[in-house]
Amino acid sequence: MKILLSGNEAVAHGVYRAGCRVAAAYPGTPSTEIMENIGKHFKDGVECEWSVNEKVAMEVAIGASIVGRRAFTAMKHVGLNVAMDPLMTYTYVGPLGGLVAVTADDPNMHSSQNEQDNRVLAKFARAVVLEPADSQEAYDMTVAAFDLSEAFQVPVFVRMTTRTSHTSTLVELGDNFRHESRAPLPYTKDITKTIPVPAFARGMRVKVEARTQALREEACRNAFNRVEMADRCFGFVTAGVAYNYVKEIFPEFSVLKLGFSNPLPLELIKKFAHDVDHLVVVEELDPVIEEQIRAAGIEVLKLKTELRMMELNPMRMTALRSELLGEPAPAPVAAPQGLPTRPPVLCAGCSHRGVFHMLAKLGVTVTGDIGCYTLGAFAPLSAMDTCICMGACIGNALGMEKARHEGRIAAVLGDSTFFHSGLTGLLNVVYNGGRITTVILDNRVTAMTGHQDNPGTGKTLMGADAPIADIATICRALGVPHVHEVDAYSLKELEGVLTEALDAKEASVVVVKGPCVIAAKKANDGITYDVSAEKCKMCGACFKLGCPAIVRGDGDGKRFKAVVDPASCVGCDLCRQVCKFDAIHRA
Repeated sequence: MKILLSGNEAVAHGVYRAGCRVAAAYPGTPSTEIMENIGKHFKDGVECEWSVNEKVAMEVAIGASIVGRRAFTAMKHVGLNVAMDPLMTYTYVGPLGGLVAVTADDPNMHSSQNEQDNRVLAKFARAVVLEPADSQEAYDMTVAAFDLSEAFQVPVFVRMTTRTSHTSTLVELGDNFRHESRAPLPYTKDITKTIPVPAFARGMRVKVEARTQALREEACRNAFNRVEMADRCFGFVTAGVAYNYVKEIFPEFSVLKLGFSNPLPLELIKKFAHDVDHLVVVEELDPVIEEQIRAAGIEVLKLKTELRMMELNPMRMTALRSELLGEPAPAPVAAPQGLPTRPPVLCAGCSHRGVFHMLAKLGVTVTGDIGCYTLGAFAPLSAMDTCICMGACIGNALGMEKARHEGRIAAVLGDSTFFHSGLTGLLNVVYNGGRITTVILDNRVTAMTGHQDNPGTGKTLMGADAPIADIATICRALGVPHVHEVDAYSLKELEGVLTEALDAKEASVVVVKGPCVIAAKKANDGITYDVSAEKCKMCGACFKLGCPAIVRGDGDGKRFKAVVDPASCVGCDLCRQVCKFDAIHRA
C-alpha cells in the first residue's frame, strides 16, 4: 500500500505499525502534527496524550518503557531542553520497552527563537540518532527505531527538520499495515537497574560506554547507512535532508548517506574516505559529523562556502559547487521591487490585542513569552520588552524587580504556557515576596500551534471529557494575594484592573479571558464595524491597535481616514472603544 504522507504523518504511521502502546507530547512546530495524527487515526492501538510540557511527556514515555511497553514522545528542538533531565538519567537505566523520541529541529528558525542542533544533545545523551531524508525513511526509521531501542536498551531519536516534517512524499506502508499487537516485555523489580543511586549508577555508566561501542559497530553495517559510488574525485558524507541537496547539485559524485548518524560509523567513513580523492562533509547546522571525522584523523576538505547557519538550499549548494569545481557562481536573484512587506500580526479581533494596547498606554515594562502574543512586541502595539523561552517571563520579571528596575513590571503569558511552565515561576514569586503583576491571557486553547487541547479546555487528545483547570483558582491556591479576572474586550475594565494590579504592594495576577477568534470560528455572531468618513478626524488612534481589519482610506499623505475591511472584521469592538469621535459604529 503506497500513500502520500508528510514526514510527520509518516512518523505517526510508523509509531502505530511498530506496536507502540503509549505516546505523549507537547505541541510545538514543526512536530505538532505527529501526535495529532496518532490521536486522530490510531488511538485504537496507541494510548496518546497532550502532556502539560515536554519533561512530563518524556517521563510518561519512560514510565511505559520501564514496564516493557513501547513508548513514544515528540517535541520541537527547544522542547528537548525541557525534557533533558529525565532523559539524561534514563539513558543510564536503558529502556525495556522501546523508547523513541522525535526531535524536530528548525533550521532557519521558521517558527522558533533559536536554531540549536539537537544532534549535539543526542550525542551528549549517548542516544542513537536516525535522520530521515524523506517521508519513506521517516516511516521506516520510526519502525526500526523501536527495534534498535529494545535490542540495545538505548533511547533512540528520530531527528526531523522543518523540511522533512512538512514535505510530503510517497510512502510504501506494506501490504499488511496494522498495529503490531505486542505483549509487554516482562518487567521484574530490580532496583539495581531502575534506581540509579551512585552505587548502581557507576556500573550503569560503564555499560553505557560498552553499549556505545556496540552501537558504533551496528551503525557500520546498518542499512540506513549506504555508499553510492560514482565519480571518486569528491566523496560527500551527508545525512538527513542535506542528502537531497547533495544529490540534486552533485549528482555525478560519490556519496556516503548516513541515516544512522550517532554513534558515528567511523570505520565505514574511513573506508569511504580511502576510496575517494577528496572528502566533503555537508550537514545542516553544526559540524557534528565533520568534527568527529576530523578528530578520528580523517582528512576533510575545508570549505569556504558558509553551510553552518540557517537552512540549506539549492542556491547555497550551487555556490559550493562553484567553489569545488570552479564553475561560475550563480547570480543572486533579486526580490521584485515595490512589493509590500507583510509582517505577522495578531489576527483581527484577537483577544490579546486590547491587553497590549493597554500595557503600552500605561508605560509598563513587559516580559513576554512564547505564543501568538509574542507579536505584541511589534509596532504599533510595541508592548513587549523580552521573550526568552516558555514560562521565562515570570522569573524574568522578578529578576527585574530584584535588580530595582524602575517603573511598573508585568509578565505576560498564555494559558497553555502557564500550565506548561508558569506555575513554578509564579510560586517562586509568592515564596520570595515579589510584587510583580502576571497577566495570563486565557483563550482556553493552545492557539499558536493549531488549537490543541490543554488542561483548560475540558478535553483530552483522545477526545475524552476532562476536568477544566481554573487558572484563577490555581493562582489563589499558590498564594497570590491579588487575583483578578477581566473581559479581554472591555478596554475600560482592562485599564482599571491592570492599573490596580500594577500599583499593588504585593504579587498580583490578572486573568484576561477571551476566545481565540480562529478557534471560535468568528466572534459576535457575524457583527462587523464601519467608519463614518464624515466623523473620522484622522487622529490615528484606531491604527495604534494594529488590527489588520483597519486599513488606510483617503488622506493627506501623512494622515489617513480609517476604513474597516468587512471581510476581516470579527466585531471585537476595540476600535469603537478607542475612537474619541464616535466615528466607528456597527455596520
